[in-house]
Amino acid sequence: MTPTRILPDLQCSLVCEDIRQEVTGNFILVGVINFIRVPKLPVVALKLSLFNRWTAGVGQFTETARLIAPDQTTVLRKGEVKFALQDAGLHATNVTLFGQVEFTVAGTYFVEVLVDDVMKLRYPVPVILAPPPNPHAPGTPPAPA
Repeated sequence: MTPTRILPDLQCSLVCEDIRQEVTGNFILVGVINFIRVPKLPVVALKLSLFNRWTAGVGQFTETARLIAPDQTTVLRKGEVKFALQDAGLHATNVTLFGQVEFTVAGTYFVEVLVDDVMKLRYPVPVILAPPPNPHAPGTPPAPA
């Protein structure tokens, strides 16, 4: 007897600047983000793209993706998408766009990925405040001509 429902595995989850899809169906991930360095706060990210790929499951599912503030309770953005896997040998790719995200404080933000309310992955996305150097500070090399 073949199983009617197997919760899928999350093969990968990546935060990117942009995600494009070729006519062949393949995806191009642009600017995979390890951290977000900003010169001042608050700052608004026009778009963050989340690429999630599921495999080894059978059935109909709901993916929930959340961006959580450093206080670990405030949900800045949330996206849900329904998807299906007919066979455990197949995969499903979901793209979630988080638009107009305002980062008000530096710190560690988190991406959470759930399937049918089961947490599959939670990972940090640090926002680092790094003001540009003062061009008039002593010891600053002159600007190139």
